[in-house]
Amino acid sequence: MMDPMMDVEKVRITWAELPIQVRSAVESILGSPVTAADSQPGGYSPGSADRVRTAAGGRAFVKAVGLDLNPDSPGLHRREAAHTAKLPAAAPAPRLLGSYDDGDWVALVLEDVDGAHPSTPWTAADVDAALLLLTDLAGTCTPCPVTDAPDFTEGLPANSDGWRRLADGRRDRLDPWAAAHLDLLTELAARGAEAAAGDTLLHADVRADNLLRRPDGSMVLIDWPWASHGADWVDSMLLLGNIELHGGHDVDALLAAHPLTAAADPADLTGFVAGMTAFFLDQASQPPPPGLPTLRAFQRAQGDAHLRWLRRRVDVP
Repeated sequence: MMDPMMDVEKVRITWAELPIQVRSAVESILGSPVTAADSQPGGYSPGSADRVRTAAGGRAFVKAVGLDLNPDSPGLHRREAAHTAKLPAAAPAPRLLGSYDDGDWVALVLEDVDGAHPSTPWTAADVDAALLLLTDLAGTCTPCPVTDAPDFTEGLPANSDGWRRLADGRRDRLDPWAAAHLDLLTELAARGAEAAAGDTLLHADVRADNLLRRPDGSMVLIDWPWASHGADWVDSMLLLGNIELHGGHDVDALLAAHPLTAAADPADLTGFVAGMTAFFLDQASQPPPPGLPTLRAFQRAQGDAHLRWLRRRVDVP
């Protein structure tokens, strides 16, 4: 299978390519000139993502993007800055040290976490550590401590319509099994959207490149623009979908053993998988956004993985 993370480094700019006013603002936040910057792989932003070191010996993680790279990305950085600033100390996330926003360029200066992304395919140790992190997050962040976090379910009802959009005028390109069961899949997706409501703080974009493994094996969640509130099992389902994408594990066995998903109604979880399948496949069928040429390939791979998972969970031939 094609690696859905390939070629990301070809679209990302580096610290040295940032406008001088952005670099100067970051150095002002850090209180010392940046003397070294290491661009980091992973993710889909066309902006910079650098681990930096300063003349005074300080370290930070800096990410910045401008409107010319992608018109939507600065808004996501603004949301991430706002959400990260409000995360409780108990949240497994980097601390926000400061931010810069001139209306065009937005930069975030974050604590540099000593860690690396989980390897893919996922190892059993990394799977266990990530699921433990999400269990702890749900335990410490219910009720949701970010009072203005959006409702995760607000956009989910559209996922049930995603099956119809996929079939509209292009039924010949839709998976035959899905095309034969559109009514059922639409109904399931609507059920999953309703069940995903809740009052737990969610990261809402859990995947390997949004996690860092510390030297002690524990995990940290990075990149919080989609922070929201919903059912305590939502992040775990998103993680399991990413594990399914990369292979090597029985995600339904993991689901049955994980305390958050084991406590949920299996039909609700199947409905959630149906909705996420529609979301990824529908998004993958759209033209690529400016500056993000690899995003649709990732969404297609994730949609295909969710469809495999969905077929195992839905008892129809």
